[in-house]
Amino acid sequence: MLEKFEAHINDKFPEIYSQKILLAISGGIDSVVLAHLFNKLKINFSFAHCNFRLRGVESDLDEQFVKDLSSNYKIKTHVTSFNTEDYAKSKKISTQLAARELRYNWFHQILDEHKYNKLATAHHADDNLETFLINLTRGTGLEGLTGIPEKTNKLIRPLLPFSREEIELFALKHKIKWREDSSNNSTKYLRNKIRHEVIPILKEISPALLKNFNNTTNYLKESQEIIDDRIKDISKNIITKEDDVIKINIKKLEALPNPKAYLYQFLKGHGFSEWDKVTKLLRAQSGKFISTNSHILLKNREFLLFSHINSDDLLKNSISVIEEGTKVINHPIQLTISNTTETMVENKNSIIVDKNLLFFPLRIRRWRNGDVFYPSGMTGKKKVSKFFKDEKLSRFEKEKAWLLCTADDKIIWIIGMRQDRRFKVNSKTSKLIKISK
Repeated sequence: MLEKFEAHINDKFPEIYSQKILLAISGGIDSVVLAHLFNKLKINFSFAHCNFRLRGVESDLDEQFVKDLSSNYKIKTHVTSFNTEDYAKSKKISTQLAARELRYNWFHQILDEHKYNKLATAHHADDNLETFLINLTRGTGLEGLTGIPEKTNKLIRPLLPFSREEIELFALKHKIKWREDSSNNSTKYLRNKIRHEVIPILKEISPALLKNFNNTTNYLKESQEIIDDRIKDISKNIITKEDDVIKINIKKLEALPNPKAYLYQFLKGHGFSEWDKVTKLLRAQSGKFISTNSHILLKNREFLLFSHINSDDLLKNSISVIEEGTKVINHPIQLTISNTTETMVENKNSIIVDKNLLFFPLRIRRWRNGDVFYPSGMTGKKKVSKFFKDEKLSRFEKEKAWLLCTADDKIIWIIGMRQDRRFKVNSKTSKLIKISK
């Protein structure tokens, strides 16, 4: 297996010989064998071990085993522990999902802090098959059937072509010691149930199961590549991006032979699961939306607008104060303020105001229901919400709007859109101020 592994590294991962690798190690046979192989090939690697405190003394003995192994190899070891059950309860997720979130968040932190080039995990061919079957039982798109990827930007899985049987035989032949996780024998977890009860029957039916599975996933990956190329081509005509909002042209999308399939390809990987509801947005009233924990999809007239729910939402209730004499403000929006002799501006990104009409300190804030202003170029007053509606702003655009107000909360400017005429210059104006975004 060593020769086969070396050939595989030379073919798929030749760069790691000159890199610094972080190996995720549990103490189980797979990660211990991977450590042995890395050591034989003189790859520069360190250990990262998580103690999830789920098996009492067993978990502590796993940690000690990993520390002893790192001493034998004379390599660095990063160790951490988690209160996994408390984390799972607080997040209202399964223990397994909690452990996954905790360990990968920590792995990426170690990668960044210690400048490792790659994280290596010991997933192998049987893990790949188990993942395929789990995804199949849950319902999945094509990506869920293409198996575990061998590499991503920061992650490599060098053991993926090797079966559990090959790894066990290698460990026994070379008298490699490892730790057994007793929870792996419990069939209360779906993965273990598939491992112990389903896959043995499949292997009995087809002894060449893993080989045939590898061939199938390769065919599926090739098909996915064709789909990705097609989506890339179609996207140029259907999708545009303005700032951090993606716009999907509904009319052009519905002209395609299978709009639902294309919509799935555009939005996959962002937490959407109820695809019938996603598709219904195409014919829904403007303003209807659905959201996930991270993204929102909004119907806005002839477009679907797709945006990340980000930290900018935390600024909704924030207020910034501008004292008299301030020349530049950078938060939450950048503005420059200067004395001027100009009386006109060329675009909506600047206004000229009568300084004597301002009541300092000025404030920048989000708009609120009930806000009213006196739009320049019009008579009378207008609700800000009505102004937004008349301007046909999307929900995203409304949420990103900022108001410049006086100390007594009179609106001076819907920034970048419309000035309030109460503060415009007139024949009696003696001091002019230019405010620009």
